[in-house]
Amino acid sequence: MTSLGFLRRRDVQLTLGILAMIMIANLQYSWTLFVQPLQDAHGWKKSQIQSAFFFFVLFQTWLVPVNGWLVDRFGPRPFVMLAAVLVGGSWLLFAHAQTLGELYTGSVLAGIGAGCVYGTMVGSAVKWFPDKRGLAVGLTAAGFGAGAALTVLPINSMIHTSGYASAFWFFGWLQGIALLVIALFLRFPQAGDVHAPVGPRLRQTSRDKTPVQMLTTPTFYVLYAMFVMIATGLVFITAQVAPIAKDYGIDKAPLNIVGFVVLALPFALIVDNVLNGASRALFGWLSDRIGREITMSIAFTIEAAALIGLVFCAHHPWLFVLCAGATFVASGEIYSLFPATCTDLFGTRYASTNAGLLYTAKGTAALVVPLASWVHDSTGTWSAVLAVLCGFNVITALLAFLVLKPMRERTLAREHVEDVAIVPSMVTAR
Repeated sequence: MTSLGFLRRRDVQLTLGILAMIMIANLQYSWTLFVQPLQDAHGWKKSQIQSAFFFFVLFQTWLVPVNGWLVDRFGPRPFVMLAAVLVGGSWLLFAHAQTLGELYTGSVLAGIGAGCVYGTMVGSAVKWFPDKRGLAVGLTAAGFGAGAALTVLPINSMIHTSGYASAFWFFGWLQGIALLVIALFLRFPQAGDVHAPVGPRLRQTSRDKTPVQMLTTPTFYVLYAMFVMIATGLVFITAQVAPIAKDYGIDKAPLNIVGFVVLALPFALIVDNVLNGASRALFGWLSDRIGREITMSIAFTIEAAALIGLVFCAHHPWLFVLCAGATFVASGEIYSLFPATCTDLFGTRYASTNAGLLYTAKGTAALVVPLASWVHDSTGTWSAVLAVLCGFNVITALLAFLVLKPMRERTLAREHVEDVAIVPSMVTAR
């Protein structure tokens, strides 16, 4: 397969990466549709069912560095083939689960499979596109963020007409087979396939830092803390958008859109997924032009305003759709900007592993989400949780501009000076 010439085209590899991400999007972004049907069928508490989501996120994120380390050495194909089995099998297990243990086992398998795909495809994007890294990672991550928008209505319809088990069964086979086919055509760039960006190098490092070297830098931990705070809000809203709409009494509110009547919650989910995906590409593209940190500050300020808006949107379905959508617009960009920034700072050779280590911040954020649910259960309102998440965004917007940007400029400027100094020393040695 690797002898086929078209597989050396980076646009082909980017397209395959986006398609692979679409195939795992439902694991996270359509889960909220299954919560109520699972509760009705088995009598489990919502908190117990949402623990399955917690296990999914945990295993999706924390094993990505291991996958990245292996992928950097052995290539993408075997790991996406493994993911095809895990992703498809997990949904088939969900369809037949009769106990919480079976549900959680399926979530673990789904998380490992999704992590294999996510880490591999992000690593592929940053390796194939050193000159358009923000856009390439943004488009790849957009497949994960917006992919579920294609299936929200079909899944929702199948749940109501044939039952949740049928939806799990059908989409499990569909996603697993599609991933298996995609895996056959994947490859990383080899010598001569890509060229270094032309022009000043101060925006990207000229050195490849190993994961151990990266972990000794303070810049990594600033990035990590920022990622955790924003991911906490995104993971929370993703898991709780349906319960929030139901508590507000607007989940089944009709919306008239150019003569077509749709329910508020399914429409909000479609809008959220589309905007979540589109924002990753948009902000990635923007960051290639105005800088990663400035783009982060803009996005996180928008999200802070959207989270405050969610506090006041009870009984206002259109306001709910607007504010929830704005939340996904602004927070989804972490999955394009942070891997791009990580590779800018620490190089491409170990990009899959390094970006995977940073991506574990999403798993750390998942540990905070149950605490947010506890706050809601204790207070009976979403206001306190949303206010804290708003504060996270304000803090992170300031960190991006006032801390991360100067750190990045100092580090890359120092490397540039050291690289320039090497040249005359080599001439003198001769």
